[in-house]
Amino acid sequence: MTRLAGVQAGTSGYTRPVILAQIKLLCLDVDGVLTDGGIAIDDAGHETKRFHVRDGAALRMWARLGYETAVITGRNGMALRHRLRELGVRHVVSGSKEKGAAFEALLGEVGIAAGAVAMIGDDLPDLPILRRCGLPIAVRDAAQEVLDIAKFVTARPGGSGAVREAVEHILKGQGRWTEAVRTFDREFAGAPQAGNGGER
Repeated sequence: MTRLAGVQAGTSGYTRPVILAQIKLLCLDVDGVLTDGGIAIDDAGHETKRFHVRDGAALRMWARLGYETAVITGRNGMALRHRLRELGVRHVVSGSKEKGAAFEALLGEVGIAAGAVAMIGDDLPDLPILRRCGLPIAVRDAAQEVLDIAKFVTARPGGSGAVREAVEHILKGQGRWTEAVRTFDREFAGAPQAGNGGER
């Protein structure tokens, strides 16, 4: 069985509250994180992508609480741009060949320190950002090198609600999950927010 930095595959690790409290920006890869990594191209050469609706709901919650989301991806495509526009994601870097450099430029643009960023990645090109950010997150089916440095690993694979899971983990750690749910349901009474898994 693959080991996730001391946590068995399929379990969500525990992140120290002090780390979660400082997160203000969520940075995402696309293929393998917002999608399952598959790429569909029709006979005309048009690329299509499949996104999970719960990830979209999570990003809307995140924005309603006043936080920012950024996407840094090595690919281009209108399907992605349409989806991100729907979700109100303003910071999008596509066609990036050097994600580390793109991340540094993003930090300057938004005026946020690297330690206040949570990055969700799945593969080797994401490593420079994951090493630099405050909260490196890996999806369940990420490359081993990504799993090895992650402070939180989702139980779900990319494209199957992993982003929603990561957002919930952060907001519960910040004590804002009930507030987040109330952006959809004002009568939500809240529930006990137990810690997840073992310390990483």
